[in-house]
Amino acid sequence: MSTSEKDFSSAVEDLLDILGYKWCHFRPARTEHGWRTALSGHKGMPDYIAVKDGRFLVFELKSDSGKVSSEQQDWIDKLKNCKGIECYIWRPADWDELVRIMQGGNSWAEYAK
Repeated sequence: MSTSEKDFSSAVEDLLDILGYKWCHFRPARTEHGWRTALSGHKGMPDYIAVKDGRFLVFELKSDSGKVSSEQQDWIDKLKNCKGIECYIWRPADWDELVRIMQGGNSWAEYAK
């Protein structure tokens, strides 16, 4: 049985709290026009921002079968080019990596050297 994005998000939010991150999640809501997130600007901004001890993480959570939109990928590509920002797409299968990184382990930027 695969983990839903909702259950995965809940587990990640618990981990963020346990590890002492300040975080926010931009939650979409269902409207008569479909799912919408009340933000101005360009579509696709990753759903989560988390900060702790000088680290700035931005990430998108997806179910194992969830698709990353072209707008999301564009934001992620641009954010990965910003100094000091760690940007990720995580799925339930990435749980061990996610925990390691949030605990202060190697980030993608350290692998890019």
